[in-house]
Amino acid sequence: MSHSPVKHIERPPVVAVMGHIDHGKSTLLDYIRSTNIVDKEAGGITQHVSAYEVVHKEGGVERKITFLDTPGHAAFSIMRERGVEIADIGILVVSAEDGVKAQTLEALKQIVSQKLPYIVAINKIDKPNANIERTKMSLVENGVYLEGMGGSVSFVAISAKTGAGIPELLSTILLTADLAELKGNPSEPAEGYVLESSMEAKRGTSATLIIKNGTIKKGAFVVAGTALAPFRIVEDFLGKAIVEATCSSPIKVTGWDEIPQSGTLFQVYYDKKDAEAAQRNAKEARGVISKDPEFIGPKDAQKVIPLVLKADVVGTLDAVKQELRKIKAENLSLKIISQGVGPITENDILLASSDPLAVVIGFHTKLESKARDQVERLKVKVEQFDIIYKLTEWLTEYAEIARPREETDEVIGTLKVLRIFSQNKEKQVVGGKVLTGSIKISHPVKIIRREHDLGKGKITELQSAKVKTNEVLADTECGLLVESKTEIAIGDTLECFIKVTK
Repeated sequence: MSHSPVKHIERPPVVAVMGHIDHGKSTLLDYIRSTNIVDKEAGGITQHVSAYEVVHKEGGVERKITFLDTPGHAAFSIMRERGVEIADIGILVVSAEDGVKAQTLEALKQIVSQKLPYIVAINKIDKPNANIERTKMSLVENGVYLEGMGGSVSFVAISAKTGAGIPELLSTILLTADLAELKGNPSEPAEGYVLESSMEAKRGTSATLIIKNGTIKKGAFVVAGTALAPFRIVEDFLGKAIVEATCSSPIKVTGWDEIPQSGTLFQVYYDKKDAEAAQRNAKEARGVISKDPEFIGPKDAQKVIPLVLKADVVGTLDAVKQELRKIKAENLSLKIISQGVGPITENDILLASSDPLAVVIGFHTKLESKARDQVERLKVKVEQFDIIYKLTEWLTEYAEIARPREETDEVIGTLKVLRIFSQNKEKQVVGGKVLTGSIKISHPVKIIRREHDLGKGKITELQSAKVKTNEVLADTECGLLVESKTEIAIGDTLECFIKVTK
């Protein structure tokens, strides 16, 4: 398809806001949302990538900024990385109370690895314990060389709670964008990235996209990997139906023929045959997808726990699987027999019912009523979670309970055989001296000769100083009746042991 030549124009920056989980990233984004767009969104812990546009007025001119709201929890590093890949500018949020923390460094590493220009937002300056200078030193000590402190990294002191410094932060973002000379060509078919995808009960498969270049409008077909969708139901970040979108805009496209994977590059076509050809090429390049279950741990593990995983969106599913890989249990493996997005269905329950150890795990998703009936009837274990560390804690405990136990022999005492008093069929009366630990009645013994294990027996009677007893301690001579098919000889060592399960 040919297009009239249009000069590349300035496009809005796409900004990834990152930082430690409790340093105020979500509060900052909530404040920016509430003061820069008409429709307000509910705050709370973010566990998905989302995107939205704000407008900042400076010098009488209104300019757009697109923000990516990336998860702060360590379990969602995959999704954060996707956010960084898509962004033009990074915002590193650091608390003026706490300074640099572990997740701050993780976020910084991702920003630096992508060679993103970034700005430090020193947050919580309204707090009594806030210390901006100490926080700046904490940053410098960790390789973030701020302006005025030997480096060129811009920083803005802010309060996400009161809004102090936020206009300055937005201005700094736009200045950074100007220096980066971000350009786009609205005359070209749109391309960009899939941020997130989900399955909605009434609407079908939806995906949130970020347009990095070009324009999408009615008549278009979107291809993301092996997934295809026509331009039918397309909305902006506020959920309003749109007929066109261009550079840096976040949009939601509904009506995909399969779930597009998060982080996938998408391309727009205006000829259906071209779109289908691109989709076909992607499928051929992918090849035949293995239908074999996905194992986390060795396939030949002594015990395998089958899992059915369901989540609300693909990115969350990735995050859950990343958490599963942290589970370490000896001789145990996790076997993902099915995974997908959307509610837990009747089929999920039926699939899990084939193995008594199987667990259906739902994250941020519901259990359908028909599925609930099957859970009761088939006695299938279903666990649902909304917080990732709760899932990790539960699965770690479950893996420990389910892991195979090994029974070992633990020696509690040894005896040197000094005399043979009688040997009659399988009953033998012997005398000896306890060398280590203790010898106990009714306990099994191993018969050791020249370091070779000849066989086993059982102590049925025990005497010390011609008095019957239940136990004889080390350095004490005793007589004992041993039931064993193995003939005991002078000089043999009897190892008294117990069975221990570990």
